[in-house]
Amino acid sequence: MYSYFNGTIDSTTSNSVVIDVNGIGYNIFVPNPFSYEIGKNYKIYVYNHIREDESSLYGFKSLEEKELFLQLIGVKGMGPKVASGIFATGSIKGVADAINKENLLYLTKFPKIGEKLAKQIILDLKGKVYAEGEEIDNNSLEELISVLENLGYKTAEIKKIVPMVDASKKLEEQVKDALKLLLK
Repeated sequence: MYSYFNGTIDSTTSNSVVIDVNGIGYNIFVPNPFSYEIGKNYKIYVYNHIREDESSLYGFKSLEEKELFLQLIGVKGMGPKVASGIFATGSIKGVADAINKENLLYLTKFPKIGEKLAKQIILDLKGKVYAEGEEIDNNSLEELISVLENLGYKTAEIKKIVPMVDASKKLEEQVKDALKLLLK
């Protein structure tokens, strides 16, 4: 329904801001309301959460943050309040890295995320989330897969560890990292 609001911050609470857009105040739940200054103009990307008993707006400072939020709420057992809480203390890159590297310890540090939900997040989103500037070089990954297959590893084994290998490294370093993961 809404994509973003561009307006002036009128007030803040412990979990939301009120943004004044042409004389209309919208209450938007945000991960860190104290990062907004009252009286200053902001563009807040929003997600409109509608249920039979509530209609809420969740806001984000960047489109990338909103897109990761949308992926997170698609995970079974993850609601918008819990997903929004991740952005209060975690960076987008940190969350994406934790998911792709199966870092349960990092994910369970967030409020209301236990081991079971962290495992579900990894299961659903591993290999599907990336932080800005983190481009996946498919040619490099294809070369890595080819090298590992030539070394005698099975395709199923390779596909499990490829998302954990840093695609920005040189092929030689990727092979070393992949071999370490395969030998675990």
